[in-house]
Amino acid sequence: MDDFYMAGTEPAGADAPSSPGKGEKAGRALTASELSAFCGQMAIVLKAGISAYEGITIMRDDAESSEDHALLAKIAEDMELQGSFSHALRSTGVYPEYLIHMVEIGERTGNLDTVMKSLEDHYEREENIRLSTRNAVFYPLILSAMMIAVIIVLLVQVMPVFNDVFRGLGTEMTGFPAFLMNVGNWIRTYSAFFLIVVFAVMLVIFILYRTSAGREALRRFARRFRSVRRSDHALAACRFAGAMSMTLSAGLTPDESLELAIKLNEDPDFGQKLDRLSADVAEGKGFANSLYKNEVFTGIYSRMISIGQKTGSIDQVMGQVADMYQDEIDTRLGNRLATLEPLLVIVMSVVIGAILLSVMFPLLGIMSSI
Repeated sequence: MDDFYMAGTEPAGADAPSSPGKGEKAGRALTASELSAFCGQMAIVLKAGISAYEGITIMRDDAESSEDHALLAKIAEDMELQGSFSHALRSTGVYPEYLIHMVEIGERTGNLDTVMKSLEDHYEREENIRLSTRNAVFYPLILSAMMIAVIIVLLVQVMPVFNDVFRGLGTEMTGFPAFLMNVGNWIRTYSAFFLIVVFAVMLVIFILYRTSAGREALRRFARRFRSVRRSDHALAACRFAGAMSMTLSAGLTPDESLELAIKLNEDPDFGQKLDRLSADVAEGKGFANSLYKNEVFTGIYSRMISIGQKTGSIDQVMGQVADMYQDEIDTRLGNRLATLEPLLVIVMSVVIGAILLSVMFPLLGIMSSI
């Protein structure tokens, strides 16, 4: 996707963020990076004293593709008719309801510039989390697939060469080398069946990942592991803190912010903690203490919230907590990658070495006896 910037706002040497809807027709949900870029542009416009309508028209005139121009023109046209930025965004069908609702709050409270900046930070954080999670999942999978491919090549292509060498010396493979040779022959004979099984497994995983029921089943299985439960909690807490920071800075009361943040939560287990938190707050119990009591935040984070309440800067503290949780997530995922990478390399080296040595030692023995 191409990128866009308002004329004169592109920093030297920096990559421009992607445009919402670039290269795509209205109707496709925008990615977190595209939403962050759009909100960042609007924040710049509004802080410069330019109205939202004028900012959209500037972006429209500066659009580099017909798709971008059409999307921004639709927003500008609806704003001209309705006079509402949030209504115009909803009419496109490509912006999430959460963003639209926050924009509507910003319009009502007169804090639209602050809301757009908070939304930029929110979607940038979501994109960073997505990238970290993707790297933590796909890199080990790719490395594992390469390891399996190398082993299959050894069994199917290399082992027959050694078998011919043994036959040329007037003997046959026995023991473990013979077993590996038979495995290679089986893979070669039933290669079509093997490919069908691999394709079927990949298809099942894809279907599970693409459906809500499938994702829930995968989530329940993954949560059997303690490290996954801790990562899920950190991720949900990060999003909760980010949502609270954004809604509080938009002018909502703490109760309204909590209600909206609970609605945005997607983790069922974390949602139970938030429900208990909401009940405690409704009973008049302290917000910071309730966060710690219901295990929403750890002790240090709940104490930070308590200080933020006393100093009247709870929105800023919530933003800091969200950033700290994101750093924790990045660190945890980075540590997993740092552990898995050498482990997979060691396993691959040991397996490949065992295959080759199981053939080389008998071969060297035969050669030395000649």
